[in-house]
Amino acid sequence: MASPSLPQCLLCFLLLSLTHTLTLSSSQQSQTYIIHMDVSAMPKVFTDHHSWYSATLSSISQHSSSTTTTTTDTTTNPNHMYTYTHVIHGFSARLSLSELSVLQSSPGFVSSIPDGRGEADTTRTPKFLGLPSGAWPQSNYGKGVVIGVLDSGVWPESKSYSDVGMPGIPPTWKGRCVSDSNFSVSLCNKKLIGVQYFNKGALAENPSAVTVNSSRDDDGHGTHTSTTAAGGFVKNASYFGYANGTAAGVAPLAHIAMYKVIWRNGIYESDIFAAMDQAIKDGVDVISISLSFRRDFLYEDPLAIASFAAMERGILVACSAGNRGSSFWTVRSGMPWAVTVGAGSVDREVGAIITLGNGVSIFGSSLFFRNSSVSKVPLVYVNECNVNNAANVGNKIVVCTTYDYAIDQSISDVGNANVAGGIFILRTPTIERIIDISYPAAFMTPEEGNAILNYINKSSNPTARMNFRKTRLGVKPAPILGDYSSRGPSPTCPSVLKPDIFAPGTLVLAAWPGGTPVDSFEQDYFSSFNIIYGTSMSTPHVAGVAALLKSSHPEWSPAAIRSAMMTTADSLDNTGKPIKDHAYGLQPADPLGMGAGHINPNRAMNPGLIYDANREDYLRFICSLNFTDKEIKTIVRSSRYNCTSRSLDLNYPSFIAYFNAEEASSNGTATQVFRRMVTNVGDAASTYTAKLADMGEVKASVKPSKLVFKRKNEKLSYTLTLKGPRRVSSTLITGSLTWVEIGGKYVVRSPILATRLNIENRFD
Repeated sequence: MASPSLPQCLLCFLLLSLTHTLTLSSSQQSQTYIIHMDVSAMPKVFTDHHSWYSATLSSISQHSSSTTTTTTDTTTNPNHMYTYTHVIHGFSARLSLSELSVLQSSPGFVSSIPDGRGEADTTRTPKFLGLPSGAWPQSNYGKGVVIGVLDSGVWPESKSYSDVGMPGIPPTWKGRCVSDSNFSVSLCNKKLIGVQYFNKGALAENPSAVTVNSSRDDDGHGTHTSTTAAGGFVKNASYFGYANGTAAGVAPLAHIAMYKVIWRNGIYESDIFAAMDQAIKDGVDVISISLSFRRDFLYEDPLAIASFAAMERGILVACSAGNRGSSFWTVRSGMPWAVTVGAGSVDREVGAIITLGNGVSIFGSSLFFRNSSVSKVPLVYVNECNVNNAANVGNKIVVCTTYDYAIDQSISDVGNANVAGGIFILRTPTIERIIDISYPAAFMTPEEGNAILNYINKSSNPTARMNFRKTRLGVKPAPILGDYSSRGPSPTCPSVLKPDIFAPGTLVLAAWPGGTPVDSFEQDYFSSFNIIYGTSMSTPHVAGVAALLKSSHPEWSPAAIRSAMMTTADSLDNTGKPIKDHAYGLQPADPLGMGAGHINPNRAMNPGLIYDANREDYLRFICSLNFTDKEIKTIVRSSRYNCTSRSLDLNYPSFIAYFNAEEASSNGTATQVFRRMVTNVGDAASTYTAKLADMGEVKASVKPSKLVFKRKNEKLSYTLTLKGPRRVSSTLITGSLTWVEIGGKYVVRSPILATRLNIENRFD
């Protein structure tokens, strides 16, 4: 018999290494990985790829079963799930981390991707928020709470509105479902307990714009937001295979009441007021509003006025911050008696795997669903994606670099060129609005695209395959603040730091109407679920968390619920580092974008301390805004108010201070003092100490620096003092005040922002 060849020796060494590694890691949990291999590295002793992959895994299987007998049949290895020949070069197998580590050092290994299919929890955000093992069981899944949603209606046939397992309708509920030309009251149930529409304002503006007087959703927005807040469990939910799993709203046992106010020709204040009025009358507990108005003053904003009335009735109102991007003063719905919500990502990505001719695989973002793959074709780089460069490419995959200002035209030019596919290397953080595309294409950052460009430069005949409908979970870092999410300060209320908080809003999967196309291209594709983005998607997440808190703490005021969410929000991402901002090159996000941080429902259930506020507190605040008597009455709806006591220093769980003197008069120092009162909702006897983050040229101090509580629900006060130059040298200086329980579990954090932004320029 001939002596073993060099490749055979290398293989023997590899098998021995795998066996030894397994001995050290047999107790480790395994998971399925997709392994990408370079076929050119296959030892000549093997006749095909399958036998090569199986031989590598064979020793692992033998050791796991404590078998020393040599296995000659390598085609049925139990760890070996699939061999991929045409889609990619490689295989899938269940491996421990140690086993994967050995494979990573073996000849031919290119990369590995955890298999994302089968995730059983939108499908991802509940698990990303930690709900299954925390807030869900603690709050009984929001049982007994009614969430009112002002939006574009419902598609009642959606499985997310099923009432299987739902508790009975609360006896305090006074609302109803109203039949109309396209909606029957029989479609309501114990989940969907109220459905009405309001369109008189819309009809008055344009009678022909409202084609059907119905609460049925012909847009999709309302079905998506309402089921994000409180949709039931739906197995095998996905968007054409993307984000597959079990869909569930944040408060899956809460009830939904829909008030349709969004119509094809717009949203009108008169309809908003009517809907809010009805919702308050019906007895909702939480209101979710994923829409906004641009107004300069609180007394002009219909949502500010209507939400003040809701607050008086103990109803928490969650409003979207808006999708106007990263400029200052763009946040909407800045009223301090509501929760203003920004948006960010979760630890999930959807897209395509691009497999290069050398076996290297790269993940690119995409929501293309019309075909599952593009077979192996030539790959060509055309630098800029324009009509001239793409026109003569033919049946190839085009790779090009583009910028935010040119991305729409680039996508159009490549699509019109009838190429096999496109790979766009973006020098911009914007992907959410463009990855739902009508032809095979994927989008990636320059860092991700470098491997493709290097391969093209080194290959005489570059080729690639594209495989779509892929999902990756456990992505890091996450969350990341979305570049589209509007930023503070609030033009209508600059003395209160807004937004308050941010939540999942980037590429959220939730229910969609069966009669509404999911795409804006060909209008002939339909799905029971859709993936969209925006602060419209993050707002119902917060409304859902508010419902969980209301179920657990029915005695809490809207301000108490908001405080619990804000003071327990995460300021660090899943890598343990400060949350990043897509709009500023992944630099740390600041409070004008993320507010207090990313919502953490499990911690919010037991916040330790809360900052409470009631109607009288808000009235004192309104009285300090230099509004006329008429303007104040517009908000408070009564002439019976007293402005003898007034203060801009609202008992709010965040702080914003303006050190913005004109440069000519900026010498000297300025001092700003904030007075706060906290209520102990934690342990009866507890002591907290203050921890202040350094703010550079602005010096912060707290008196007293220790709070000693003797009983539950006891209230104690403190003063925060900020002292700095009359005009700070940086536009934004961030800090925080954290009350830490001594020997306990509670950490109560409030963001602090010092800024030189000029309030007088807020309407520019």
